[in-house]
Amino acid sequence: MLADDPLGAQREKPGDPGYLKAFEVIDADPHQFLAVAESDGEVVGTLQLTFTSGLSRLGMARATVEAVRVRSDQRGNGLGERLLRWAIDEARARGCGLVQLTTDASRVDAHRFYERLGFTASHVGMKLPL
Repeated sequence: MLADDPLGAQREKPGDPGYLKAFEVIDADPHQFLAVAESDGEVVGTLQLTFTSGLSRLGMARATVEAVRVRSDQRGNGLGERLLRWAIDEARARGCGLVQLTTDASRVDAHRFYERLGFTASHVGMKLPL
């Protein structure tokens, strides 16, 4: 699912051993959670949720949502919304004061989706490739 869109097709390499190594690191970290949605025993959606302690905002913990993906034949049926609502509820249950995410500037449909769920474009994100 990571490679099943124009952006992912350019940067992902399904089957690369780096994914297994990353999964092992994420799985061993109690501040990371990989969620999957299943239908009839098949994975149809996923997201990664990272819990971060911080000093700002009176020491507020926050959750970061990344790698939200819904299998192409499952899009449009509310699965993405259910995944995000689950992530928000999980963040709240773990004491987080906010949920944050980044989305590529070119993903206009995703921006509308996140805004519909209550997210606001409050910051400017920047990246530095290494």
